[in-house]
Amino acid sequence: MDIITIDLNNLIKEHICCAIDSKTSAIGIAAKKEWLKDRIPEGLKFKKLNARGKVFIEYIPVEKGWLPIKAKGYMLINCHWVSGSFKGNGYGSELLKECEDEAKSLGMKGIVVLTANKKKPFLSDKSFYLKSGYEVVDSAPPYFELVAKRFENDAELPTFTDSAKKGFPEEIKGIDIFYTAQCPFTIPYIELLKPVILSSDISVRTHQIKSREEAQSHFCPVTTYSVFIDGKFHTQEILTPKKLEQIIYKIQAQ
Repeated sequence: MDIITIDLNNLIKEHICCAIDSKTSAIGIAAKKEWLKDRIPEGLKFKKLNARGKVFIEYIPVEKGWLPIKAKGYMLINCHWVSGSFKGNGYGSELLKECEDEAKSLGMKGIVVLTANKKKPFLSDKSFYLKSGYEVVDSAPPYFELVAKRFENDAELPTFTDSAKKGFPEEIKGIDIFYTAQCPFTIPYIELLKPVILSSDISVRTHQIKSREEAQSHFCPVTTYSVFIDGKFHTQEILTPKKLEQIIYKIQAQ
């Protein structure tokens, strides 16, 4: 497997795999690369197959990660994706091994990944990791789970923070969307939602998480993108204008 590691020298010229075919995400790709530019010196690694396809893994030490979890000494996988015709060739396992080998070389305790109790959009597939020797180590409402592989049996298990399990800190009416620049699709789709937001009788608020500290204290296990309705978690799936319109319609019909 011919693997390319994105670093500060090749970041500008190399494509970001998940947005390779998107014509609408130029501003998101630029924002993602700026986000990577700041994270690479912190130990983030983005490794991909040397091909024009969506085959990559992104990981970072938990202490520098943008998730509300406690897992000191672990490596956090942000995103791990093999799509289309590239599936079934062992690329996912090879990329995971790259991550595990690096974590071991750095003397880390293990690897941790955010998943769900069943397959969900924009979250890693738990079944793949369970087959690779990982175990479920914690859960948070409504369906989030952490899976981890410990390199030593006595290593402390990762957990979600208390804030991640408590949910929205106040009672509030309307729709709230939280997002970061970590995904190249979040910012473009926030822009696409603006006409719907402006024409809505229902309050729709958008909040960009701009710092690691803010992300690590977030009240939802997923920080890349999360939608709340009246203070209750709704989805981590990125909304299209049509999906937002459907949510607004349902609220109005109540």
